[in-house]
Amino acid sequence: MLPAQLIEWNRTEADYPRTCTIAELFAAQAARTPEAAAVVFHGRTLSYRQLDECTNRLARHLQSLGVKPDTLVGVAIDRSETLVVSLLAILKAGGAYVPLDPTYPQDRLALVIEDSQMPVLLTTAAVRAHLPAAAASLAIVDAEEAANESAAAVVSATAPANLAYVIYTSGSTGKPKGVMIENRNVVNFFTGMDRAIGFEPGVWLAVTSFAFDISVLELLWTLTRGFTVVIHGGEGPAIIAQEIARHKVTHLQMTPSLARMLTLDAHAYAALGSLKQMLLGGEAVPAALIHHLRRVFHGEIYNMYGPTETTIWSTTEHVEEAGASVFIGRPIANTQIYILDAEFKPVPIGEIGELYIGGDGVTRGYWNRPELTAERFLTLSELGPGRIYRTGDLARFLPDGKIDFLGRADYQIKLRGHRIEPGEIEALLEAQPGVRQAVVVLREDREGDARLVAYLVAQTADAHALRSALAAKLPDYMVPSAFAFLDEFPLTNNGKIDRKALLKLPPPNLATVASLQAEPANEMERIVARAWQEALGISSVGLNDNFFDLGAHSLTVAEAHAKLQEALSREIPLLDLFQFTTVSTLAAHLGGAQQASAASRLSDRAARRRMARQRETRAS
Repeated sequence: MLPAQLIEWNRTEADYPRTCTIAELFAAQAARTPEAAAVVFHGRTLSYRQLDECTNRLARHLQSLGVKPDTLVGVAIDRSETLVVSLLAILKAGGAYVPLDPTYPQDRLALVIEDSQMPVLLTTAAVRAHLPAAAASLAIVDAEEAANESAAAVVSATAPANLAYVIYTSGSTGKPKGVMIENRNVVNFFTGMDRAIGFEPGVWLAVTSFAFDISVLELLWTLTRGFTVVIHGGEGPAIIAQEIARHKVTHLQMTPSLARMLTLDAHAYAALGSLKQMLLGGEAVPAALIHHLRRVFHGEIYNMYGPTETTIWSTTEHVEEAGASVFIGRPIANTQIYILDAEFKPVPIGEIGELYIGGDGVTRGYWNRPELTAERFLTLSELGPGRIYRTGDLARFLPDGKIDFLGRADYQIKLRGHRIEPGEIEALLEAQPGVRQAVVVLREDREGDARLVAYLVAQTADAHALRSALAAKLPDYMVPSAFAFLDEFPLTNNGKIDRKALLKLPPPNLATVASLQAEPANEMERIVARAWQEALGISSVGLNDNFFDLGAHSLTVAEAHAKLQEALSREIPLLDLFQFTTVSTLAAHLGGAQQASAASRLSDRAARRRMARQRETRAS
């Protein structure tokens, strides 16, 4: 028997439209506000009517290729309005989209193409040239070529139980796994968001990769509720600040890591104050971040929690002010939360157990992985007839019904909003020549700067070669920042690798090569070196060390960028830090730009003096 409090906290709201699909909800919204701005990207705007017509044409073309309910359609398109058109067109045709982020390595994209067995791929001419060979066997459609089809409404046999999308997440066996999400799951999620954060239309800045499931809130929920969606082009914090100001953005969803990165840029930090709502999720939210954000932002902040397997967000918490910790709140509509012990019994309120999720957000399972589906999606008669998902997260109920999230029960990692199975990275490392064993852990040796670290027992110690091998197969967020070589791994009493003991080792030295290289020789080199040392948290940086070989990632780049702009008292394009990746090259570039700027100022002053003398001559 479940405690009475748990029954009350897990109330079911049965009044959402269970017969609707995502495509039907969008079509209804387009009919209500046909001339309102729907999607904006780099100065181009599509109204709801234009977006509806474009998606209808492309959907008809997809249907002519055999796309019908539960047909998987790959999408390999850069961030743009074309991406939104493609996703909606697939849903209107009746199919389910499979994201293929063009920024991911070809080997990773090839794995998804081969595992999903998708028959059709939507892409563009710019991306097609970079697709893996596995795409050659697919029916490839150029999403930018207007199909010669009618713009009238599309008819499909899609039902709520048909798939909406399949998103691949990291897999513990070394192979990513596809999660199957149905239309009914997403429609219920939409209703949950209506209840949790409201649905008064505004302007939403979409900053998330569409390969990350929280993009569904930004790109699809918004367009069924009448928002204007501004597609962020993927540039750095300064551009986000400009977009917030230019488009009068009211809503922004992001990971805590991105929020921290924005606070390092003065312009972006100040811009956050003009928002009405800020949603944080994808990883634990530090209380310190809330305190920091509240210095400029006085709108609504929400902490969001949920795995892909239960459809994006499953709980929400309206965060007023941060205490010692930030809770993950209560379940959204038609979602049940259970905290169970090792025997699947509810633990008393206040005690720690494993978090399980039930309700209408629980998805169909894993694509072509019935054994794994059976392992993670359970039916427990004591809790009712529906399936529940075993999250692997530790949590506890508080007396008021809120949920306190306490981390992972297994080795799975959340880093900058991405869920990572260390086993996938470890399997690739152990496939490299000379590597006997590999263990990947998450270290946070400086507050707010979490990094993946690979510990290896290996015959060779070439970290650069290992990093290059991983970068060819994995997204950049899965490539460890540091590689530490050990003679043997510490073991627990039962002979297993002691991961906790690894975390107690001294932080790996990211600058082992730097000490062997020349010291900075001029003031600009010293400024650049100092900025990177502080951002990376290391004592020295060699003139020719590659910053990314020393562990740089998007957050440390943003931190170094902010420090350089402060030190030099001028704007620096963020792209410079990706193009000039050593102290020597970046310092030479910045020094040259500074000299050019100074020369330009001198030239301007000389020109003004000449003009003044000419005016004086004419006057005399």
